[in-house]
Amino acid sequence: MALQERTEEDGFLDRVVFSDEATFHVSRKVNKQNVRIWGTANPHYYVEHVRDSPKVNVFCAVSNTKFYAPFFFNEQTVTGLTYLDMLTEWLLPQLSERDDYVLQQDGAPSHFHRKVRAFLNQELPQRWIGRGTEGDLMLIPFSPRSPDLTPCDFFLWGYVRDQVFVPPLPVDIQEVKQRIQAAFESITAAMLARVWEEMDYRVDVCRVTLSAHIEHL
Repeated sequence: MALQERTEEDGFLDRVVFSDEATFHVSRKVNKQNVRIWGTANPHYYVEHVRDSPKVNVFCAVSNTKFYAPFFFNEQTVTGLTYLDMLTEWLLPQLSERDDYVLQQDGAPSHFHRKVRAFLNQELPQRWIGRGTEGDLMLIPFSPRSPDLTPCDFFLWGYVRDQVFVPPLPVDIQEVKQRIQAAFESITAAMLARVWEEMDYRVDVCRVTLSAHIEHL
């Protein structure tokens, strides 16, 4: 895997800004575009969800020293153009404080939009990781099934969910947003340092297991 090979370079992980989106419903459901839940057996059970529960789409980015979050999309569906607006107006201006970062994103359709890729090719040539084509100027492709290695997947969304959906449960989308904001503000520098240590460990384990999934460990 290209990302694993790159992590062998000194300081590479410290340059990466990982990013992701999730959808939070008032009904306590949390959707992730590319999440994979590994298991050794079929649990054979059903989970009921409230249909048409109010929801909000949330974006975050995280480096080894800082969170850039949360960004709440006004739209019910994140399209390539709404995602591009967020990049140009919100995320990249904040990242301009550093000139050596590499932006990671997954293979969601909104990320693969031609205007998004054109923007990244122009603004971050050879400094973005994601889904692209042969003509794109990305640094490396990102595996479509690698939740083991992204801090947003193995730590962030689970932590935020556990902070948001505690009794008394939120009654509307505004309260969900307030709790999401508070959850991000509760993440300390020490917690973030431990997350990066965990990521180093996960990369090592993936290397030993030849990129097999490690969520069962």
